[in-house]
Amino acid sequence: MRLTFIQFIFWTWLLLPMPLGAQVVEHEQHAFPEDIPAGGYSGITWLGENRYAVVSDNTEREGFFLFNIQINSKGDIVSAKCMGFKGNNGQGRDNEGITWRKKTNTLFVTRERDNQVVELNMEGKLTGRKLDIPKVFQGTTKAYGLEALTYNAATHRFWVTSESTLNGDGERANSTNGVKNALRLQAFNENLKPVAHYWYLMDEPECEAEMHPQSYAMGVSALTALDDGRLLVLEREFAVPQAKLGAFVNCKIYEVKPQQNQRASSTRPKKDGFLQKKLVAEWMTAIGLLDFSIANYEGMCLGPKLPDGGQVIVLIADSQNQYAGILSDWLKTIVIY
Repeated sequence: MRLTFIQFIFWTWLLLPMPLGAQVVEHEQHAFPEDIPAGGYSGITWLGENRYAVVSDNTEREGFFLFNIQINSKGDIVSAKCMGFKGNNGQGRDNEGITWRKKTNTLFVTRERDNQVVELNMEGKLTGRKLDIPKVFQGTTKAYGLEALTYNAATHRFWVTSESTLNGDGERANSTNGVKNALRLQAFNENLKPVAHYWYLMDEPECEAEMHPQSYAMGVSALTALDDGRLLVLEREFAVPQAKLGAFVNCKIYEVKPQQNQRASSTRPKKDGFLQKKLVAEWMTAIGLLDFSIANYEGMCLGPKLPDGGQVIVLIADSQNQYAGILSDWLKTIVIY
């Protein structure tokens, strides 16, 4: 059959891969209190099949939890269960991120307390290896230190960033100053050495000044690296007023393409020089009179691919040990086509 020029263009377009975010399906969040103990779950990584490794930022010992998460053919979570804890005798150091490297069958964990990313074996024991973190990251505060971590086997890259702006890189965002956090997305090679960094500019805070929040956090809580070099960045704003009613968490997932940009300067750019970003998904949870669905999502990872080609993204929330009986240990998925 001979195709006309218009038919040729149409079929060529149809066969091209759809860009990330061309279609996004967002599923409802789920909690499984009978099968998952209260925790401060702050990072998650997929180990294949239904197995996931999860870190908490408030464990007494250093290590990780093993979760079994069942996901149906639509990409929605149908069950989740904690299968135990693997750890060592070291003290927990505010573990915030976790990622799995299949070729060594080891896990890398971000420690915000000392701004290190250390390697653990599958029994939770330290191997002695760690990412060679540039000195610029050592100048941050413990509250806003190294947070997000991801690794991708196809690109042979680790990525890490701080939760908020580093000391020396500018003012940090709060609930009243309208400042946009400027973060360094730092890449590492398979030898755990730094190879490049890129500047990322967060959105301006949406918290209204008259809210006068008692607690407030604005930062990047998770990264997920894709096979083609793109990164998913989870921006999270969390505001809690004195009365608790009206507290909210606003989450946004952006896509960036660091491989298409020149390597960043060593100092914060004034206007240009930040990665271009595209919104993939956004949702808000809150505390209302009869609504306690508020969820502070701090962990994000790639999950399985669906039979229809959709890529599952798995997210986990930090309930601060189900604080005041209000917060829950929520899990959620979105599917990207």
